[in-house]
Amino acid sequence: MKRAAVTVIKTLVSAGHQALLAGGCVRDSLMGRPAKDYDVATSAHPSEVMKLFPGSLTVGAHFGVVVVRREGHNIEVATFRKDGAYTDGRHPESVTFTDAEEDARRRDFTVNGLFLDPLKDEVLDFVGGRADLRAGLIRAIGDPRQRIAEDHLRLLRAVRFATVLGFEIEPGTWAAVCDLAPKIASVSAERIRDEISKILIHSRRLEGFDLLVESGLMAAVLPEILKLRGCEQPP
Repeated sequence: MKRAAVTVIKTLVSAGHQALLAGGCVRDSLMGRPAKDYDVATSAHPSEVMKLFPGSLTVGAHFGVVVVRREGHNIEVATFRKDGAYTDGRHPESVTFTDAEEDARRRDFTVNGLFLDPLKDEVLDFVGGRADLRAGLIRAIGDPRQRIAEDHLRLLRAVRFATVLGFEIEPGTWAAVCDLAPKIASVSAERIRDEISKILIHSRRLEGFDLLVESGLMAAVLPEILKLRGCEQPP
């Protein structure tokens, strides 16, 4: 999949656009971990991506996302963007196409806000993500309360990333998670299920479980679990 993504990047760059690997695949690469997906961020607008890759899917053209099929893999190609106001706690009402730095600053956590130019083997870090990777910290980009208010699913994502990466949640970000935990109730049950499942099937699920309880998220999504505390178990 990485080879397919790099092929897409080469095509975009040859056409005069900036194109970079973005998000989780960059984080995992820097940590020496296998990446699940390889996403591309680019200065090319969706219409330009479609011209370069005929037959691609405009699954999120409103948000600048086009799915390009290459070498049997689906590669998400997203235009650099800045998000407008969030009114539903999940999605921006509008987006403005912009540059790589502004795109990084609208993302959730610093470790997910990194870009990699695979043609130059160069990391672009506008948000201090590399330092937090070295320190093992999950830190919101900018004001943590604002980041979470934009997308309430980030409450669970903070716990999930801390669990699967073995990181700590930075104090300011943790305080925002605890204060805003009840907001998770606004997120669809399906998205909550997906995040909880990823936490509870991981080998560090005990740490994740404790974070869910301590943050108040467990009380918001599975309050019946808390009633089991102190329940004696047979040998």
